[in-house]
Amino acid sequence: MMRVRPARADDLDEILRLAALAGPGFTSLAVGKDKLAERLSKSVKSFAGPAALSPDHLYILLCEIDGEVAAMSAVKAQIGTHDPFFNFRILKVAQKSNAAGKRFDMDVLVLVNDFTGATEVGSLFVAKPQRSTGAGRLVSQARYMLMAAGPDRFSARVISELRGHVSESGQSPFWEAVGRKFFHMDFAEADSISAEKDNQFILDLMPKYPIYSALLPEAAQAVIGKTHPDGMGARRLLESEGFRHDGMIDIFDGGPSMSAPRDDIRTIRHSRRLTVKPADKPGTLTALVSNDRISDFACIYTHIGFDGEVVLLTDRDLSALGLHADETARIWIKR
Repeated sequence: MMRVRPARADDLDEILRLAALAGPGFTSLAVGKDKLAERLSKSVKSFAGPAALSPDHLYILLCEIDGEVAAMSAVKAQIGTHDPFFNFRILKVAQKSNAAGKRFDMDVLVLVNDFTGATEVGSLFVAKPQRSTGAGRLVSQARYMLMAAGPDRFSARVISELRGHVSESGQSPFWEAVGRKFFHMDFAEADSISAEKDNQFILDLMPKYPIYSALLPEAAQAVIGKTHPDGMGARRLLESEGFRHDGMIDIFDGGPSMSAPRDDIRTIRHSRRLTVKPADKPGTLTALVSNDRISDFACIYTHIGFDGEVVLLTDRDLSALGLHADETARIWIKR
């Protein structure tokens, strides 16, 4: 049995374990125990809090396999309102000389904060032994079932920043070519300041003028907009939901930032609220099912049947979701 649920106050040790496994470059988890504890506390309050869009709301989800935590993900309800949220936008600049008979199309990087106010999905991490179990897909997709259960808590635009190319030793070709020149610090130090404190230092130190990518070393040019190999699974999941990369990249490692309108996300758009009742045996349709609640949110993949418009779930599934006969669940059928 795999089940996604909100992180509880007593889950700190499990989150710390996953953070240690994630390694360098995983910005949202590359913070100390105190910061992770603060985020966990914020998440607990957010699930219990009012149905409102707030930059103070954070939702951390954990995926259990037979009761053991195997994966996590998170949703930041609103970014860039308390602390500035920056990206580089890749713009194409055409340059032509009639006298020389030449034309060049050049990529330039411009510092922007276009995602201010958006909801961010992130912190998707699965422990290696569980990466072939379906836990990653479940804990990723559960975020959209959560949004569908309480749309007033989330922005109309949803973004996700994917991990760029950072070595196991914490070296980033993009950072060495760009960031270090202006911040005069290692990638890990800048990443830590951004994750643990605020992003005002980016506005203070980052160049205000466009950067021509052709002036960067080839190693840096080669990773612009490219996803870390460990993040390719997460990218495919985002693309299957309708997220697209529209030329926005992370200012530290050059990884791609992807976005989608909330209501166009596949899981949200194709899910339905239906009444449930017990079944003697599993059905034949594979489906993602949530209890469509916030405070005690639960989500599973299972096999369902139908009796007219009523969804048939086994007693085991109903128990995992905290549902009873004739209550309402949210259903997304895998096609």
